[in-house]
Amino acid sequence: MAKYNFCFPVRELSNDKIKLAPFNASTHAAEFLTLSSPHPSLYAHITRGPYASVEDFLTNFIHHVIAPDPACQLYAIIDKTRSTTQPTNDPSGALAGVIAYISSSAQHLSTEIGFVIVLPAFQRTHVTSNAVGLLLHYALDTPEQGGLGLRRVQWHANSVNEASRKVAERFGFRFEGVMRWEKVFRDGIREGKAGNGRAVPRGAEKGDLGRDTAVFGLCWDDWEDGGRERVRGLMERR
Repeated sequence: MAKYNFCFPVRELSNDKIKLAPFNASTHAAEFLTLSSPHPSLYAHITRGPYASVEDFLTNFIHHVIAPDPACQLYAIIDKTRSTTQPTNDPSGALAGVIAYISSSAQHLSTEIGFVIVLPAFQRTHVTSNAVGLLLHYALDTPEQGGLGLRRVQWHANSVNEASRKVAERFGFRFEGVMRWEKVFRDGIREGKAGNGRAVPRGAEKGDLGRDTAVFGLCWDDWEDGGRERVRGLMERR
């Protein structure tokens, strides 16, 4: 059995449309880089990436960011409605992207959904709705329902990322405010990052950008007060 460093129990999450498989470097990394590398804009709103090679991705993201952090668990998104073009990889479907729990706390019974990267061929399909929905169900359903029984799930979006903000709103997350200058995009101009559009402070490194972060929250009482049914409805759309 694989060992995970995550602060909550880790298992595969799935329905009839997609599967969220705990990310396996030997199975998923090379294919993900091959499919995502032609689209550096996928990384425009997050502090990580783009990556120059599989080694760069493994060293600076998987081994440096994800693996040592008990607050993080990365999943590969597998679209079960499409056949894979890589027979040596997951036979249950096609790799559609990645998604993660981040900033998780067993003490405070909370988590955040982040590192949401859906490959272009799978955008505006059932993939995002079902990937986010499966993570929400596992986080907020009670243990008796097969979930973790957490009290809060966060969604942080670059304030200029309208698509991400709309996903949060569609799933019933409540807008809680904007944290100004919450992140620094190191060498953001060269990396193609989407900054906040304002001048950086004196003394900042040339090429750096700032990010304002819109904060959304979905809590256990929202979930019990119609949130679960709302998410289920989004997941059931064809």
